[in-house]
Amino acid sequence: MAKSISFEEWHYIGVDVGTSSVRAALVTWDGRVKTTAEEPIQIWEPHPDHYVQSSSDIWNKCCICVRKVTQDIKSDQVRGIGFDATCSLVVLDQSFQPVAVNEDGVSERNVVMWMDHRATEQAARITALGHRVLQRVGGVMSPEMQPPKLLWLKENLWESCWKKAAHFLDLPDFLSWKATGSLARSLCTVVCKWTYCPPQGWDDTFWTAIGLEDLVENRHSKIGEQTCCPGNPVGEGLTQEAAEELGLNKGTAVGASLIDAHAGGLGVIGADVKGFNLPCENQPITSRMAIICGTSSCHMAVNQQPLFVPGVWGPYLSAMVPGLWLNEGGQSATGRLIDHVVKGHAAFPQLKELSEKGGENIYTVLNRHLHSMAKDLMQLDQLTTNLHVWPDFHGNRSPLADQTLKGMIVGLTLSQTLNNLALLYLATMQALALGTRHILDGMRKTGHDISTLFLCGGLSKNSVFVQIHANVTGLPVVLPAEREAVLVGAAILGARASLDYSSIQLLQEKV
Repeated sequence: MAKSISFEEWHYIGVDVGTSSVRAALVTWDGRVKTTAEEPIQIWEPHPDHYVQSSSDIWNKCCICVRKVTQDIKSDQVRGIGFDATCSLVVLDQSFQPVAVNEDGVSERNVVMWMDHRATEQAARITALGHRVLQRVGGVMSPEMQPPKLLWLKENLWESCWKKAAHFLDLPDFLSWKATGSLARSLCTVVCKWTYCPPQGWDDTFWTAIGLEDLVENRHSKIGEQTCCPGNPVGEGLTQEAAEELGLNKGTAVGASLIDAHAGGLGVIGADVKGFNLPCENQPITSRMAIICGTSSCHMAVNQQPLFVPGVWGPYLSAMVPGLWLNEGGQSATGRLIDHVVKGHAAFPQLKELSEKGGENIYTVLNRHLHSMAKDLMQLDQLTTNLHVWPDFHGNRSPLADQTLKGMIVGLTLSQTLNNLALLYLATMQALALGTRHILDGMRKTGHDISTLFLCGGLSKNSVFVQIHANVTGLPVVLPAEREAVLVGAAILGARASLDYSSIQLLQEKV
């Protein structure tokens, strides 16, 4: 007779597909990350502002990571698995084979990445129509959403892509389909990136108005007939094929997926903060903003009522926390902008040499250098009195909602020293923090009452970035004890799907 597994041995897996890598974590029943694994994924840039990936490459890396994190436990101990991913667009044919999304015709390159801005002109045309669905995206259609990308594919790749395509999926939904064989879409993806609005569902007049009436055919079979709340069990759990690829048991519970930023928000926004004397203590989570800051940044706030914020996406019901309305601000380039500014400076080779010599991250070196430069000043912020950055190098997602905007630096000199690089790095982080305050101000004007910031993601590990956000916004910043909040958020989906816990809110309190 097989020995039963006690709840102390229960584990859940969170899989996070970011912009440039796949990560997985094995998470214990009480929310502790036991082990992690990471694998790089490929990115191609066939043209300026065109960024594509391969769904096959991504799934393969998911399988490798999951096998790594579970190698020291029995598969019976894994009670559930959850996936999150960037809001990229996956295209498959009738046989669920990849379809090329660029002129090069390489079918394996079938993912239009979230940061792909090829459809800027299509997005502007959709905005100009003024359809009612735009009320739920801040009044402006972003090229980072799926409708303009779909329209671009129809207008530019009719023969090689559009005619062959039978399934268009957000990347998080592709992963749950690959795991379970179910085409059910998560409300997180279709509500936030596709204009789906529960309980009414798809608005056929919108798709017809923008020239995509063919997506309405066959009960919307190409874009999703069935939806479910994040964390709900998908299908009958892992299929035999997926179980073998992942090294898990057939039937292991799979939770309906989340967009990566939303997984981070789920992982931090409900955290227990008793005893820290924070203004959000003993207040509902509507007093909190979760900022998920990595390659880009997302600013998540929830409310009991639908609030319409100009230039900010939402309100979306149950897209992150069940029963609450989500507003989502964002910055299209944060970590990516910092990397761009630092690595493009003439003094970067010197910085890299110092980093390698000391065995430290380049940003650890820069932060220490900034503190040495500021030793005679009251605050680090005073170093950049004469240097200012406008950070919209990849457009402005929120609150201006104008992806045609460009970046700007004011106060440049002829200096090419490490000191100058450090100042430019600092000014860039200050600009990003001011962007956060701009989003925060817009949300407050429309009814959000936010008193505390909760940060997670790669940039939350940068102490200067975190401190600048506190300085600029005037709000306390909370960092999770478990720093891999996005992975924990994904694991929460698997835990909820296993039915070991009665609600997502109960799971959030464990983080």
